[in-house]
Amino acid sequence: MVPTPAGFDALIDRYEGFLFDAYGVLVDAGGVAPGAAAALAALAAAGKPFAVVTNDASRLPATAAARFARVGLPIAAEQVVSSGLMLAPAVAAAGLTGARAIVLGTADARAYATDAGLEVVATGDDAAIDALVICDDAGFDFLAGMNAAVTACVRALDGGRPLGLIVANPDLVFPRGGGRLGFTAGTMAAMIEAVLARRYPAPPRFVAVGKPAAAIFVEGQRRLGVTGPVVMIGDQLETDIAGARAAGLDAALIEGVSVWRPGAAAAEAAPQWILPGL
Repeated sequence: MVPTPAGFDALIDRYEGFLFDAYGVLVDAGGVAPGAAAALAALAAAGKPFAVVTNDASRLPATAAARFARVGLPIAAEQVVSSGLMLAPAVAAAGLTGARAIVLGTADARAYATDAGLEVVATGDDAAIDALVICDDAGFDFLAGMNAAVTACVRALDGGRPLGLIVANPDLVFPRGGGRLGFTAGTMAAMIEAVLARRYPAPPRFVAVGKPAAAIFVEGQRRLGVTGPVVMIGDQLETDIAGARAAGLDAALIEGVSVWRPGAAAAEAAPQWILPGL
């Protein structure tokens, strides 16, 4: 399938509901993304519902809504479906309820983990853990936190204890604005996995929650409350677009972090639309 170039306005009459990624689509590190406020206003005028489906596990929905409001985007907490909300079913499915866990991320990330049934322990070289949860690259001393996390993982595995690994943001990079990129939680998980792979013949792997897994798209679609067609608008092929298509949704790619090239993705994971922005 070859994606069709289009403007956002061309999609409004085609779809009954809209799912947006946050970073690189609605906002970036510099504030509101160009066209985002006008796009949401156009949806409001057309009576079309929308939700934000984001791999940002560093902010609770209320915190995210407050940040959106500060940059002029009218998005309620109930419209924010974050990967942090997907932690609870992942913890339960992995049998980790009550497990002692280091959680790398912000205070809100630790709140997500506590709400999911984990016992969050202090991040330190002497931490005895059953699990490591990576939510974000901010909110802690990065180098000290990563050093403590990998040390705790090795001590658990060397001691013969099972170790659960969860990454609540599988994205490798995020847009910092002005064409600049930054590493985030998915890259942190890849670093830990690389260390464990060198040391153990069958190391544990991270369970990724959030996009591209189907559950977050299903929840986003549920919150829209529509039965007609829905489109996901994102900037990353591997998470936003592939995940939406696998969940049975149409998808529109805003090029930036990802750039569409023929053969860049299997046909079933290709976007229907290429947008220059909102």
